[in-house]
Amino acid sequence: MGFSKLKIPRVCEWCSKPFEAKTVITRFCGVSCANKAGKARKKLEKQKKEKESLLEKYSNKIAEVQTREFISVSEATVMFGISKDTIHRMIRNGLLTGVNLGVRLTRVKRTDLEAIFTAIEVPKENKMKLKANDFEVGNCYSLSEISEKYKANPSTISNVIKNNKIPTKQVGSFVYVPKRFIDEIFDPK
Repeated sequence: MGFSKLKIPRVCEWCSKPFEAKTVITRFCGVSCANKAGKARKKLEKQKKEKESLLEKYSNKIAEVQTREFISVSEATVMFGISKDTIHRMIRNGLLTGVNLGVRLTRVKRTDLEAIFTAIEVPKENKMKLKANDFEVGNCYSLSEISEKYKANPSTISNVIKNNKIPTKQVGSFVYVPKRFIDEIFDPK
């Protein structure tokens, strides 16, 4: 077998160094990089097989836990991804129904946990549509005027403006907000 006179510029897939390949299918700069890449590939395959075997092994147990009304604290930590301390705190605060059957035998109601973690908050529609005359001289407040009128802290006012997505306009060092939006929030009638 003869030597090839081809010299194809390539970049090693393992160490990212440039080298000259002698064949079109060469992927690595040398034997050591090829061996390291092979070992890494085998390690990933082994981890994947281990995960699959664990899922097969515990699939029945997972299905059984999901059908029970009361589950242990450790099962709840696995199912919902929260710590044991958080679950015990929720039981103390009355957010969860918990039954203590003895030392390390605390059971929680699975439906209560599901209700806490599946609550969906529907965002309110933003009714704050800007009109053409909202930022005219008599139709807007400065932040200090709002603070004086409603006796509120300026940082509270800023947070309300940000949370309600109220449009603002900055002129120099003053920030102006349309009166109708502020009055609607601070003085609803």
